Amino acid sequence: MVQAIPISDLTLRQVKEQFGLIQVDGHAIAEWQPPFPEPTDLEQQVLNRVQANFAYLSERTLAEGLVNMVVVSPLLDLAGFYQPPFDVDIEFEVSIPIQAEDEDQKLVKGRIDILVLKHRLWILIIESKRTRFDVMEALPQALAYMMGCPSRDRSLFGLATNGREFLFIHLKRDKVPSYSLSPIFSVTAPNHEIYTVLSILKRIGAALLT
Repeated sequence: MVQAIPISDLTLRQVKEQFGLIQVDGHAIAEWQPPFPEPTDLEQQVLNRVQANFAYLSERTLAEGLVNMVVVSPLLDLAGFYQPPFDVDIEFEVSIPIQAEDEDQKLVKGRIDILVLKHRLWILIIESKRTRFDVMEALPQALAYMMGCPSRDRSLFGLATNGREFLFIHLKRDKVPSYSLSPIFSVTAPNHEIYTVLSILKRIGAALLT
């Protein structure tokens, strides 16, 4: 009998054990290494507006839908993910079979908040949380979704965010799959870390076109 388990119920330890994942140092990932170019004047205007909108709206708890609409969507637009050759989907359903020793087969299921695809390959997965949650709360789900990608011949990038904080993920699905994490960037940081988030998204987009 197949037992269905919601992906949202998995802890980071469970995800690492189920998929044999190990964490490795993220300093070698070029996409989030400085220096970062300055955004254009127009991009700065949009990003400053995003910061102001978030500051106002976050005076109350923002649900996932508002996080995506107010913060994530403008960033994806500026990064070019709404243009060819990328495709965007939302609420994308994922089912991943797992098999434990001496146990019935299990199926972990969930829905990806935003999925960016290139030529039907899963490229960028964004898992958002309400603003009152730590961004690390989204990491187990993001990793599980990324491990469910049907293509095994390319590295994957992910992004976990609660609207205020952004955490980039790089996944390599070798014989022993491994993942790396970026520093956490904050929308509310006084040094405009949201500019850095946009630069990293652009770098990821460019890397996927090579």
